[in-house]
Amino acid sequence: MTMQITRAEIDAALERASTTKHLVFGTGVVNDGAHLIQTLFPDRPAMLIADETTFRVAGQDMHDTLVAAGHPVLAPIIFPAVPGLRPDTKNVERIRAELVGVSAPVVPVAVGGGTINDLVKRASFEAGLPYVVVGTAASMDGYTSSGAALIHNGVKQTIDCPAPVAVIADLDVIVNAPKPMTASGYGDLVGKITAGADWLIADALGIEPLIPDVWDLVQGPLKEMIADSERFQQGDPAAMEQLFYGLVITGLAIQFAGSTRPASGSEHQFSHLWEMRGLEYEGEFVSHGFKVGLGSIFSTVLYERLLDRDLTALDVDAIVANWPSWDEEEREISALDEHPSLIGRALEECRAKYIPADVLRERLELLKTQWPDLRGKLRDQLMPVDELRSLLANGGCPVRPEQIGLTVEQMKASYAEARLIRKRYTVYDLAYETGIFDELVDELFVPGGYWAAVPAV
Repeated sequence: MTMQITRAEIDAALERASTTKHLVFGTGVVNDGAHLIQTLFPDRPAMLIADETTFRVAGQDMHDTLVAAGHPVLAPIIFPAVPGLRPDTKNVERIRAELVGVSAPVVPVAVGGGTINDLVKRASFEAGLPYVVVGTAASMDGYTSSGAALIHNGVKQTIDCPAPVAVIADLDVIVNAPKPMTASGYGDLVGKITAGADWLIADALGIEPLIPDVWDLVQGPLKEMIADSERFQQGDPAAMEQLFYGLVITGLAIQFAGSTRPASGSEHQFSHLWEMRGLEYEGEFVSHGFKVGLGSIFSTVLYERLLDRDLTALDVDAIVANWPSWDEEEREISALDEHPSLIGRALEECRAKYIPADVLRERLELLKTQWPDLRGKLRDQLMPVDELRSLLANGGCPVRPEQIGLTVEQMKASYAEARLIRKRYTVYDLAYETGIFDELVDELFVPGGYWAAVPAV
């Protein structure tokens, strides 16, 4: 893998992908995109699903081009362009009802990024229909990833469903998208740094083995791609092409792996926690990429404290003696002052990753032997937090909790809470199982600790 992602590499990845086989991307590609839809679905009418903004910037052209080419097009579903269209399964139900409410199978065409794409992705799956997405911003890696991040019964969760069969995106539309959306995509891409570190831990402990070619696909070009972050806010077309390619290839890696492990780690646990709580700032939902970018800082500073420790000197007997039983863990989680749905999710996820004391002993003994090599790999993988913070800030991303409507106190509480909401093994679990989680977190908030000392914005 080169330091720049080429179209040839994208095409090779598309050949391996389980679902997404086509990408039409470039300047003025609406005709090519319409032709692809006609070729893939010659007998199916298209139904576009968008909001007022995405329909205006990309949907209307696609609609008109399909009509002019003689392809049948049904009345579009257009959501109001109000802040905070919710990625709620209730909206999935509305879209699904429209998709199945016609006399013959249709081809759903999602026009838009995160929320629109996820809603249509799941609705199409429930309707038994393959779908196409017309991207409007380089705002997240979900265009080509399996699964949809949706709110169900008040809890944000990733729900299974396949990726689109084709992605269509005009570079001019991507370049001219609102700068915060581009910044969000950049934050989502930066989060792959800590996601990679978490995968290294899971691999070293025999929990989730690395898949070398998938690792190379995401991590190979990553640090080069996220360098010089100002260029994305300046709308440089070549840079924006690379940002979009980076997000596309990450989604394809998820398809290869059959899970989100290549793209999602501890930084996403922070993001998912606040998505479950419907975090808003200044009247709008905080974007996924903003929370992921801040979550990467959140995780990196904990990593830096952890890497200062000599884990070869762990007192395994003492740690195992203090290990809680599952009944004790269950009582502690159940006593949290949280929404019942979030507690239910935490119980389900923690039960899936809980290990008894004898298994913990084996894992800790393995960690002691692996730590010298693992610590070196983690240091190579991670970026110094000051460098990471500078990249994110220059890329238009929030780097302090108050920039997304959180207090420092809420940030501190989030460390323990984020560990509970996913069964995926990350640095939070490693710190918890070694008995130093609370100590490491406290170090970040005492006078002189990272969150106490980092400059305000």
